[in-house]
Amino acid sequence: MNSVYIDLAIGLVLAFLLFSLLVSGVNEGLVRLLGIRSKFLWAYLADTLDGARGKRSWIPSTIGEVFARLPFSKDARPEFSPLPAPVQSTATTWSGRLYERLREIDHNKDGKTSIASIPPGRFAVAMMEIVTSEGGVPALLAKLKEDGSPLYGPLKSVWDTAHDDLDAFRKGVEEWFDGEMQRLTMLYRRYVRWVIAALGLVLTLVFSMDSLEYGRAILTDNAIRAQVAATADGGAQSLSGLRDKCPDHPADPYACVTEVLSAPAFVQIVGNAPVSVRIPDTGSPKWTWNGGEWLHRLVSPGHWPGFLITFFALLFGAPFWWDIFRRLTGIRVRAGETTK
Repeated sequence: MNSVYIDLAIGLVLAFLLFSLLVSGVNEGLVRLLGIRSKFLWAYLADTLDGARGKRSWIPSTIGEVFARLPFSKDARPEFSPLPAPVQSTATTWSGRLYERLREIDHNKDGKTSIASIPPGRFAVAMMEIVTSEGGVPALLAKLKEDGSPLYGPLKSVWDTAHDDLDAFRKGVEEWFDGEMQRLTMLYRRYVRWVIAALGLVLTLVFSMDSLEYGRAILTDNAIRAQVAATADGGAQSLSGLRDKCPDHPADPYACVTEVLSAPAFVQIVGNAPVSVRIPDTGSPKWTWNGGEWLHRLVSPGHWPGFLITFFALLFGAPFWWDIFRRLTGIRVRAGETTK
């Protein structure tokens, strides 16, 4: 295969990989900043242990709620407490009682719990501690039924299957909660895909990254390098054809070559953002406002197909593009293998 097309493929894949990593990084930063995982877990626990608020679930049910209610509205997380679990529970909700059994592993996050993951085994032990405080499983089930807790149904089923065996009951609770966490993880990932899509769209528009234009720029880079290599022995006159590419150096073709080859296609593409930075040979970095040109690119229909390709490419995610990049370049990452 012609090396020009290999360079084109690697350049496109590398760009998609880097931008996908940026999308993932921004998403992870927002998740940590807003405590999304913790809020999602405790929304589920509030629904499962205490029941929904009237007819409204704590877990978001629409895409709008994923972007608005879950990150910014009142959440179901209990208040943080640095104290160990009390001998006698003071919580008014079942999710609060569960938190009392878990808060030794907690740390403060804006006054709320930061617990974002509960191992199934630890959940089962916490439930057994609540069973002990209630005087046994039948007493706990009666209290759950009296309070109208949705947890009554699953625990009643597990208890009936255990045939009054506490150890079997604990294992059943652990297995049930493990299945629930798997289901919750799938639901969380489905919502995260919408967030990733929104971030990918924003990133594509902010950098106004036209994949088709980028591909042409890569081919242009290769053509310029080939031209320089073919005419390098001909002196300054043989490089005069490059002058139109460097209006800042009309009389110095060698300076022109240096400028062109030091600004590869990827640098040119990311320079289409509203604000770009240029680092001269001497002095401080220079920031440039490109708002007018950036807006013109956005409203130009000729760029829209390239924007659309970039957006859909980012939806595949960084792992996909890393695998493609690894296959194209021959990089091996498995233990015991060497890099080609």
